[in-house]
Amino acid sequence: MTINELSRYLENFAPLALQESYDNSGLLIGSPEKEVEKALITLDVTHEVMDEAIALGFGLIIAHHPLIFKGLKRLRGGNLVEDLVIKAVKNDVAIYAIHTNLDNIAEGVNARLALQLGLQNTRILSPAGKLKKLVVFCPESHAEVVREAVLNAGAGHIGNYSHCSYTTAGEGSFKALEGTHPFVGKQGEIHFEKEVRLEAIVPESLLDVVLQAMLVVHPYEEVAYDIYTLENTDANAGAGMLGELPEAMAPADFLQRVKNRLGTQALRHGLLIGRKVKKVAISGGSGSFLMGKAFASGADAFVTADLKYHDFFHYQNQMILIDAGHYETEQFTKDLLFELLTKKFPNFALQISKFNTNPVSFL
Repeated sequence: MTINELSRYLENFAPLALQESYDNSGLLIGSPEKEVEKALITLDVTHEVMDEAIALGFGLIIAHHPLIFKGLKRLRGGNLVEDLVIKAVKNDVAIYAIHTNLDNIAEGVNARLALQLGLQNTRILSPAGKLKKLVVFCPESHAEVVREAVLNAGAGHIGNYSHCSYTTAGEGSFKALEGTHPFVGKQGEIHFEKEVRLEAIVPESLLDVVLQAMLVVHPYEEVAYDIYTLENTDANAGAGMLGELPEAMAPADFLQRVKNRLGTQALRHGLLIGRKVKKVAISGGSGSFLMGKAFASGADAFVTADLKYHDFFHYQNQMILIDAGHYETEQFTKDLLFELLTKKFPNFALQISKFNTNPVSFL
């Protein structure tokens, strides 16, 4: 299949609009029209992973971390990024990255980390998704077709409810001018039509997709619709995740649980609190920016990575800060991508790289 088919599916699942402003997700190297027979999944693109792809004939590498993060002013080689870009181009290996857009969805990186830690009743820790409201007017005869298209494209999600919409009946009027081909009525005459006003909430990241789906099935030559910006936030998009353990645990036991379930050799953590751990906040990868949100949520512990020395002075005796490692908290993203793509494209060859790309070792 083409890379475009794969990337379109991935971007419907984790829209590029949800990536952070500093990020560089999407197709980084290669043509979207290139046909590929199989793809290699990895957390990072390294020389070992690139050589693996070349040796086994993988035309596409799907990585969590973007190989190209900052702008490249020249390609002369001599450093890791430039050497890998040159090697990818020479060997016709395309590279696709799905990074913070996968972090910022309810079923993404943090959902898989929560599953690994055994957390229940999860929700986004810091909702930040923007919402729009789509209002479209259509003839009564096509109301259900338009509604189905809009909702199936991703509109109408409120909390754990899907396919939410509202309709009101009314009457619209128009006069088809010269050169038009009206669906109803006659050119040059004012026409009145029984119509339906259909309303549904749309995540800003899916607005273009929903509009396209609506326009394809709407019968009118010129579709009347409005888009409103809402103050509401999308609870299914944002950073971090909050959940609960099935049973409260002693702090030391919880630390051991994190270490065992993530397979990390060592944990960095702050002072232990004087109560059991029940509510847990998490953020795969670098999550220090969410410490305040985690504490405000009432979390007993916050599991993330890349905490600095002075971070551990915060929330002492109030919330346990746990640095479980960047790779360790994101490693399950590879399984998420493999399962996601295998389910959608069962006849497409996918493989998780055999290389552990964690650059950090412990003595």
